[in-house]
Amino acid sequence: MSSASGKFAKANMRRFFAPAENFTATSVRLESDETHHLRDVLRLRVGDEVYAMDGRGREFRCRIVEIDRRSAELELLEAAAPIVPESPLDLTLAAAVLTSDNFDLVVQKSVELGVRTLIPLLTVRGDVKVKDPAAKVKRWDRIALEAAKQSGRNKLMSILPPVSFTEFAKSTSKPNVLFFSERCGDGLPELQREHPVTAIVGPAGGWDDAEIETAERKGFAIVTLGGRILRAETAAIAAATIIQHRFGDLN
Repeated sequence: MSSASGKFAKANMRRFFAPAENFTATSVRLESDETHHLRDVLRLRVGDEVYAMDGRGREFRCRIVEIDRRSAELELLEAAAPIVPESPLDLTLAAAVLTSDNFDLVVQKSVELGVRTLIPLLTVRGDVKVKDPAAKVKRWDRIALEAAKQSGRNKLMSILPPVSFTEFAKSTSKPNVLFFSERCGDGLPELQREHPVTAIVGPAGGWDDAEIETAERKGFAIVTLGGRILRAETAAIAAATIIQHRFGDLN
């Protein structure tokens, strides 16, 4: 293993998150979940070195100075450079809510692909009902955090509460909105690179005619990927990948 890959592997295994307010000029306090992982899963001890990030782009090399049942205190040794750079593209993915495992995959891969904001959509042909939105978002936030720690990102992806496609469309008037559809669309258009990009991906059952009409009225660019029939979770991941390759840093 090269020294670079060794450094990544070490950071990957020993990266922890704490809210920005838990950092001082010289130390950071880990809360109970991260302390459990540090103490009981990785079995780290006082004196071991780890990395701590605040989810807003700051990360530090640290030394463990105290561990108790509900928290751990780390000494900040030095600021750490990002393991991987944050994508310059401000990409929002608005994706139809899928069954639990499939949408969990969308959350995880969105983090890995540099998506900044994920908006879960409730659609006409979607077969998933969200009974407790707050609990769902909390679960997705945990998945996103673990994905960020494993993939090297030090900025957390924002996940908004689920919203119907109709309500989402009403509130979306930005340029660079791509509506991915299995029909009625064209190839990927040129975008205004100085603006954020929003990609909208539908459910396993496809878009309802009324939803496509709404997208047309709003002036969204309707995009159809030719040559493949994709599962909904694959389409969401493919859309993010294609956009990052064309307009971001995935080259």
